[in-house]
Amino acid sequence: MSRSRTIEIVAPSGYPPDEAAAERGIARLRADGHRVVGGQAAQRRHLRFGGTDAQRAQDLNRLADPAHPLPDVVLAMRGGYGAVRILNALDYAGLQRRLAGARIAICGHSDFTAIQLALFARAGIATFGGPMLTANFGAPEVSTFTVEHFWRALESPEFTVRESAAQVSAVDVSGTLWGGNLAMIASLVGSPFMPRIEGGILFLEDVNEHPYRVERMLYQLHLSGILARQRALVLGDFTGGKLSPYDNGYDLPAMVEHIREVTGLPIVTGLRFGHGADLVTLPFGAQARLQATRDGFSLTVTGHPTLS
Repeated sequence: MSRSRTIEIVAPSGYPPDEAAAERGIARLRADGHRVVGGQAAQRRHLRFGGTDAQRAQDLNRLADPAHPLPDVVLAMRGGYGAVRILNALDYAGLQRRLAGARIAICGHSDFTAIQLALFARAGIATFGGPMLTANFGAPEVSTFTVEHFWRALESPEFTVRESAAQVSAVDVSGTLWGGNLAMIASLVGSPFMPRIEGGILFLEDVNEHPYRVERMLYQLHLSGILARQRALVLGDFTGGKLSPYDNGYDLPAMVEHIREVTGLPIVTGLRFGHGADLVTLPFGAQARLQATRDGFSLTVTGHPTLS
């Protein structure tokens, strides 16, 4: 159990279709002794978004205001779509001044990846890919694995993720850990919100994408030169994609093998990160060492902001 923390809820993307999930998530966090603020964002609606563009940008920009008390954790309400609409409205200079070196954990995944990319590219702010309020803390049955790993990642200056998924070949590389939702990363290629990371370890996930669509987005990263600057790919959950008889044996493993051959990159699979119940929390911008054998892999992470 973590010590008591102040958790601020932000809603930069969609509104929660199930308000009960937001209520459950807030209630659980409070029952564990945490102070939760910003929960009123769950009540906002504008079209399919969790408020107007201005409201959603302000959720993050208020962190740049010296009069606004900094929380320990900034937790995204949910994903969906909408973060890209507010990237031009964020106060990157103010956020950098206020948050650089601060012991604060900004956390989310899915559509929130767009915010994470932009904060790192424009302000050098490290964040965390991890659980969100409604889908994880507010799930009908919360994953103990997810919650325990979340607090371990936020409070430990060094931690190791270990997975027993069998691998194709041995890997031993070190570099900057970054990534998140593949569709969000592909959508920002060529924009000022895409960080240029040399020698990186890129972790990826997505949901409801057929293997050919995943391949197409990976090709976008390949043809734009992004994959050539990485030392390895770590693939998380790619759930929800449906195959058809037309695929004729073309499935996710076949696609991964093709990308491995085309790029020459080491590709590790089986990371518990994505839209499943169990997910690890990974610092975007930390340093990591990835070691894999045919029996599994480990990812040791250090250099990320940790809560005091």
